[in-house]
Amino acid sequence: MAKRVLVVDDEKLIVKGIRFSLEQDGMEVDCAYDGEEAVRMAKEREYDIVLLDVMLPKLTGFEVCQQIREFSTMPIVMLTAKGDDMDKILGLEYGADDYITKPFNILEVKARIKAIMRRTAKKAAAENKKKYIEVGDLVLDCEGRRVSIGGKEINLTAKEFDVLELLVFNPNKVFSRENLLNIVWGYEYPGDVRTVDVHIRRLREKIEANPSEPKYVHTKWGVGYYFQH
Repeated sequence: MAKRVLVVDDEKLIVKGIRFSLEQDGMEVDCAYDGEEAVRMAKEREYDIVLLDVMLPKLTGFEVCQQIREFSTMPIVMLTAKGDDMDKILGLEYGADDYITKPFNILEVKARIKAIMRRTAKKAAAENKKKYIEVGDLVLDCEGRRVSIGGKEINLTAKEFDVLELLVFNPNKVFSRENLLNIVWGYEYPGDVRTVDVHIRRLREKIEANPSEPKYVHTKWGVGYYFQH
């Protein structure tokens, strides 16, 4: 299936250039030259990505973005002529996924589009992934966020469950403590890697018959932790 892109800009030459370049990559491109037309087209078709200029006739890019967000989560990249940080921040606040400052290099635009499409595909795959997984006598119910071993429910904290779920869905993949901290706790988390060690220790105490000889959550010394069964 060809990827569908909506390009919205009142500068016809820019639209023509982007359209030509994206079509060369086998994408299907529709164009709109004002805000109202953009909203109408986005309602009529679902696009894989919308490239949206901030300065538009009839409705601004921000207003278009806001209106599209009322009915769709299709990825939106704002094109802004100003290097003004406020514009960029505002653009993202209105529900955009990314922004590119004009004048831009078409290769950069294509790279951003591809990165966002990859991210969106990954997200969709993650949402469709199995909600329920069995490994030996360990059963993980991702929707109910429950874990049981040999039919007996194990009471885990939210973070213990998050760590276990990540490891179970990536068997034999070694996650460093920094990696786990960033994925499970987030980049903004002020704590340090010892937080991870504490959670792994508690998790083992709950799910392992013998925590000092783990069956599920293993340590790769000097590297990190992984799940194996």
